[in-house]
Amino acid sequence: MSVSKVRITVCGSQYILGTEDSEQYVLDLAKQLDEDMNNILTECPTASVTSAAVLAAMDYLDRLNKATSGADNMRGQIKEYLEDAAKAKLSAEEARREVERLRRELQYLKEQKS
Repeated sequence: MSVSKVRITVCGSQYILGTEDSEQYVLDLAKQLDEDMNNILTECPTASVTSAAVLAAMDYLDRLNKATSGADNMRGQIKEYLEDAAKAKLSAEEARREVERLRRELQYLKEQKS
């Protein structure tokens, strides 16, 4: 994939980013960052743009870590479910074999009786 340059504006400052992502994706990220930082600046008028950027970054990292932890937890649960399903399948197969063996034995006994 080729690298393209995308011009973004965050808190009144313009930046040019090199990215392999689509331009619209990068613009959407920049729009969200701009909104988040402006919300911080509105809530705390004495904060600097740098402070707003640090607070926004901390919030994003917090969300990323929680999402990653949640995804790891889900992967673990799925792995356990798959292991349980494999054990159940094995047990079911063993039960089917036993049923078949008992049917053959019953058939043999019926034939012996006749």
